[in-house]
Amino acid sequence: MPAAATAVAAEPSVRAPLPVLGRDVAVPLVTGGEVTYAALDQAASAPALQRVWDDVAAYAPYYGSVHRGAGYLSQLSTDLFENARRTVADFLDCRDGDEVVFTRSTTDSLNLLAAALPDGCEVFVFETEHHAALLPWRRAGQVTFLDAPDSPAQAVAALERALADRDPYGSALVCVTGASNVTGELWPVRELAAAAHAHGARIVLDAAQLAPHRAVSVRELDVDWVAFSGHKLYAPFGSGVLAGRADWLREAEPYLAGGGASRTVVRRADGGVDVRWHETAARHEAGSPNVIGAYAVASACKALTEAGFEALATREDALVRAVREGLADVPEVRFLSLFGDDAPRVGVLSFVVDGWNSSHFAAALSAEYGIGVRDGLFCAHPLVRRLLGGDTGGAGECGAPEAGALNAIRVSFGAGTPEEHVARFVRAVRELVRDGARWTYRTVDGRCVPDASGRA
Repeated sequence: MPAAATAVAAEPSVRAPLPVLGRDVAVPLVTGGEVTYAALDQAASAPALQRVWDDVAAYAPYYGSVHRGAGYLSQLSTDLFENARRTVADFLDCRDGDEVVFTRSTTDSLNLLAAALPDGCEVFVFETEHHAALLPWRRAGQVTFLDAPDSPAQAVAALERALADRDPYGSALVCVTGASNVTGELWPVRELAAAAHAHGARIVLDAAQLAPHRAVSVRELDVDWVAFSGHKLYAPFGSGVLAGRADWLREAEPYLAGGGASRTVVRRADGGVDVRWHETAARHEAGSPNVIGAYAVASACKALTEAGFEALATREDALVRAVREGLADVPEVRFLSLFGDDAPRVGVLSFVVDGWNSSHFAAALSAEYGIGVRDGLFCAHPLVRRLLGGDTGGAGECGAPEAGALNAIRVSFGAGTPEEHVARFVRAVRELVRDGARWTYRTVDGRCVPDASGRA
């Protein structure tokens, strides 16, 4: 075993992982016995922090409707909900006057903003974005899709050219990720924001992958909006956030029409109705809100802030090094990157293995080692296709070493990932590359699964 695989535990500056739910869950192996599950697909959904779960459990008996109830529990829940909003604003270092709107997810947040764009607004987005940030604007008007850059500087230069050349030179919005969900690489958000504002455009930051790993300051980054999801921030219950400037949100029609968004509704003499909508975040929070979800997000914000992002990032950087150095002498493993192997990144790494179909490799990691990773195109099809060098074909049959089957494997971790899980992953990859799978697999509904016939 390479020394890098166990190097994390040897670094005295690296803190212990934060306690999360599911850290002791045992899963069966096809080869016999059980092992503690290694959740290394946290770029998709991160396990809830134990503290978040405990906070929610303590509040649950006091749950009540918000804003429109006179009872004690309703008043308590209303205070908790609005305090959660203030906690999120503090977590993001929002400006005075910024709004925090609770949504269902990052996808929901960006679709909300897309629905609030002023008429004639042109949107600029890199092809490298997650589909949640790539697709919502297509219904809103003119969209310019920018080619994947080879460096942060190239990204800024490409955006400046596109914004300067727009015709007509009207309102514009730039959407950019803070950290790639495919490569983990950090994007030059502050520089992109400066370029956007220099050309009269606004910018929204997709912080779904950034906020769980690094401090996000609306003021310092100078972005106009931030969107993120609770389920990636170690909080459950289908919650998300859109935070930022109030004017476009205040001037737009409500994202959903209904109770909570409406201030007054009156019948007209002609039999119709006139509606006066709220001008605060409530304008876009129609219906009974997800109070527990909002509270869980606020709890996670507090827990991460108190843990300290500098310490969390130091630990995460050590985990990334352990993976990369632990597999550095395995030539069959190729990591994917836009900006180069040494580019700063969060705890997300994607790779391919020569001679392996990625679905088969991921299935073997799960079934034979109890390690959960992700395989495929990661809801970022244009980016993964570019990194793999072509148009995607089919996923290929399980076990087939097809060079033309374009999908990849992603390993991702976070504040609660134990060092042992990373060491087990490195060991498993090395063993699979060297010895092959110990079990037979077959394709079912496009997924690679263990075959009942048994050992390979």
